Amino acid sequence: MKIMVCYDGSGASRSALRVATKHAKAMDAKIYLVASMEKGTEDEQKMIQQLETELATTKEKLERDGIACETHLLVRGMTPDEDLVTYAKEQGIDEIAIGIRKRSKVGKLIFGSTAQYLILNAHCPVITVK
Repeated sequence: MKIMVCYDGSGASRSALRVATKHAKAMDAKIYLVASMEKGTEDEQKMIQQLETELATTKEKLERDGIACETHLLVRGMTPDEDLVTYAKEQGIDEIAIGIRKRSKVGKLIFGSTAQYLILNAHCPVITVK
């Protein structure tokens, strides 16, 4: 089984990882820690390095706990929601875990909702964790 965790190091994504870790242990699954950025411009290099460090550190922790893990930082020119759905299909992911946080209706309207997009468009079950 393959479990994809949409991971950015935030509290919400760490909560999603905790749930995915329980599922991975119970089902002997592999975790795919995936972050997505639309662009990789010079201005965003610091953020890219921080994400890569966070992904590597988290992968080490999972592997110490006996959970197989791969990390991927996607910078493919797509919006994160489209990129994550596309990646899940490409890799044959069986389950997606994503952390959510409460936002106002205006916040959702202006910024969209990656979790909502995943729920509506993913080919597999999506677990939302707050």
